[in-house]
Amino acid sequence: MAAETQVLGLSLANPVVVGSGLLTDQERNIRRLLETGAGAVVTKTIHPNPPTGLDERILRLPTGMINSTTYSKRSVDHWLGILRDLARDGLPVIASLHADSPAELADLAVRVAAAGCRALELGISCLNEEDGLDDTPERVHTYTAAVRAATPVPFSVKLAGGEGLHARAFAAARAGADAVTISDTLPAAVVDQETGELRLGGVFGYSGPGIKPLVLAALWQLRRAGFSLPVLGSGGVQSGRDVQDYLRVGAVAAQVYTALHTDMYLTLARIVAETTGADDPGNTPATEAGRSERVRP
Repeated sequence: MAAETQVLGLSLANPVVVGSGLLTDQERNIRRLLETGAGAVVTKTIHPNPPTGLDERILRLPTGMINSTTYSKRSVDHWLGILRDLARDGLPVIASLHADSPAELADLAVRVAAAGCRALELGISCLNEEDGLDDTPERVHTYTAAVRAATPVPFSVKLAGGEGLHARAFAAARAGADAVTISDTLPAAVVDQETGELRLGGVFGYSGPGIKPLVLAALWQLRRAGFSLPVLGSGGVQSGRDVQDYLRVGAVAAQVYTALHTDMYLTLARIVAETTGADDPGNTPATEAGRSERVRP
């Protein structure tokens, strides 16, 4: 049997972590993902001011998807109730958090920790929100330092790859982060062939197998630069081989998300089985190309 994986103070049965997104916005999904074999699950990002009136969509591509989603529409109080129940049952859940200011994020982290949550991920670099495209080392340091001063609970800072990643990662480390998660979604666009306009109405976050080589390179380069904090790799995981690739370049665990939008539980079970060497319980999921979906609340 494989050794346990240590992530943010949690002892995980394996290094496959379900990343934050629409699929982790409900308690029943979180529980079933854990029952299916996930080492841990990251919640949809909790925000003190949940978005309202958004026309959130997913655009499936041959190699991944673009999404225009932001944060959970559920209130903080709603999430605190869920987190208490999950903590009571000792489940390995990581709460993804963001807020409109460092002070608000620190306050949210304190409330979530008081609900019994033992690990956090700061989702401060989502490019689908106003300042996500203009992330800077100074901004990362400010948000990270505020949370570190407010709570001793272990947390990772989720960062998007791309220009300035080294400076942002080292800024998170200097400000007291326990780990970093790389990468958040990357900027992408698709042109509508009929109208010539951008599908989804603009530039939004791309995830899927297309970013895996970029993230692998980023992790390898960070390690070569002497970055010593634990790193959770995120981007394009579709198989156990993908998880192992992330571990080989220095990640302590790998997050899977986009692949789960097809046959969620079967796909997760297969990836976990391939990672741990167990029998393969499912088939490789098919992909769907070019279909735009309106997100259900």
